Order: sequence, then structure tokens, then C-alpha cells
Amino acid sequence: MIKKNKTIIIAEAGVNHNGNLKLALRLVDAAKKANADFIKFQLYKHDHLATVYAPQAEYQKKNTKKKQTQAALLKKLELNLGNFKRIKSYCKKKKINFLLSIFGIEELNIIKKLNLKIIKLPSGEINNVPLLKAIAKMNLNIILSTGMAEIKEVEFAIKLLKKNRLSQNKICILQCTTDYPTQLKDVNLNAMNSMKKKFKIKVGLSDHTLENDSSIAAVALGAEVIEKHITLNENMRGPDHKASLNPKKFTDLVNSIRNVEILLGSAHKKPCKAELKHKKIVRKSIVANKNIEKGTKFSEINLMCKRPEGGISPASWEKVIGKKAKKNFKKDDFIIL
Repeated sequence: MIKKNKTIIIAEAGVNHNGNLKLALRLVDAAKKANADFIKFQLYKHDHLATVYAPQAEYQKKNTKKKQTQAALLKKLELNLGNFKRIKSYCKKKKINFLLSIFGIEELNIIKKLNLKIIKLPSGEINNVPLLKAIAKMNLNIILSTGMAEIKEVEFAIKLLKKNRLSQNKICILQCTTDYPTQLKDVNLNAMNSMKKKFKIKVGLSDHTLENDSSIAAVALGAEVIEKHITLNENMRGPDHKASLNPKKFTDLVNSIRNVEILLGSAHKKPCKAELKHKKIVRKSIVANKNIEKGTKFSEINLMCKRPEGGISPASWEKVIGKKAKKNFKKDDFIIL
């Protein structure tokens, strides 16, 4: 699932298609044009996900500008198996990976029919024991968001997945703040690496901020997966558009992440090829600071370190001091022992 030295970038379309298949396909186009690795949608059955009494979240009320139950909202945004088959086929044609978030056991049959090898578990399902057990037994790669969770809840989910025979190397956990949009002060990127250290597991960031800084910083800190919402237009009506990036901003994000990967380079400290052409000019050699007659002892008074490289290295200064000159040297001559 994870390529070495390459951050997996997930364009989270979510429900930003507004329940419209044509908009969903346009989101695929936008994610592909932005060079995202995956585009992700949400698979759920509205009557399985929320009761008829469940209220909308505050951000949903604000962004939809409509008083309704959460189930009513979800029903309008729901896509069916036929829709997802079309979207997956279109993703294959466009050469971008297709991914789904799932919210219940009932959707696992659809996952099987779509033949998916990777699935995303949203933050709200981190303590959903029957769902975690069922997914683990399917032996799929799992990306698990950790919004709203205490560290003990993250540990509980990981242990449950492993207990049900899911290999640890098939699990990736995302630091996440479940607020739309998320304020920078609430991102808490350090938690990402503390989870990596504690669980010895792949980590990443599900970023709900309006800026790109959090995702870029996460990659610099070692994130292997970045998930960010994408929309065709952040002014469209719907629950998540306001916390999403438009295609241009998403493209900027991808480009910035790829630049960070280049900047990170390798852990091996050595001069790069571009530096080597400057080394002979910028580095110094031990040279005569004045005319030195044969037999004179080298000292800190009659020697200096000057450019260019090519003579005895200044690193050998202590070995040269006190030795006798075997020939006459003029000022600025390289010293030869």
C-alpha cells in the first residue's frame, strides 16, 4: 500500500458529489489532474448509519442551511453500488486509485463486490467492535482515522484488529481532528509521531484545516499518508465543501508535498553532486603566510589556511606545526612535507 519515500495523497471527495454521479466523476477528474494517488468516497446506508432522531452536527447545519435530521441529510448524499461501480471503472480509466470509507458491517458485501484491497475506517468507527472484527477477518489493508479518540482507544482498536489476525503492516493510523474546518491550534501533529513510536505502525494525517501547512509539516515529520477533502467549489451547498480544497488549491498541496519529499532527501550525510564542483574552490589548504626558508620550523606565525583546496588539508594542521621545511616556500605556496 505504501511506497517507500512517497507519501500517499488521498483526495477525500467524501459526499462532495452532493448525491450526483456526474459530480462524482468530475471530482475524479479533478483529483487526477491534481496528481492525487487516491480519490475516496463514503459508502454507507443512511438508515444503518444514523437513527431518525440523530441531529445534524453544527457544521452540517451551518453549511447546508437547512433544518433536518442527520438521516435525512445522509439519504440525499447516498450513492449506491451501481454508482460506485461506475466511479471505480472511471477511476481505472483515468488511472487513479479508488478508495471508500465504510461505516458498517452491511457495507462489507459491497466492498467484496467491488474487489477492494484497501479501505478507510472513519474516526467515528474506532470503537465499533463488530465492524473492526469483520474487517480484520477480510485481511484488507486498513487506514484508520483517530479523530476524537484517546490514545487508549487507538490502542484498543489496533489490538482488536491484530487479535483477529490482521497483520500490523496492513494498518495505517491517521492523526485527525474531527472539526470542520480544524483550527491550526487543534491539529496536534506531535501526536502522530507519538503514536508511531508507541505502536510501531505506519502513520499519517487526515487534515481538515483550510490551509496546506499542516499536511506539509506532517510529511516533513514522517507522515506516509495525507488525506485532504477536495471539492469542485468550496461555495457549493453541502456539509463538507467549506472544509475542502478546490482543484487549484489541492494541486498546490500535492506539488508542495512532492517538493518536501525532494527536500527530505536521504538520511545519509554526504555532499551532493552539485556541491562537489564548488569544493575545490571553497575549501582551503595550508599555505605559507610569508616566505619560509628551508629548515625553518612551521608555526602558527608562518602558516595560514587559504583557498583553494589542493594542498595539505587544514584538518592536518596539528601534524604540520613543528615540522621543518624541506625546501624554500614563497608566500601563498602550498606547504609540502
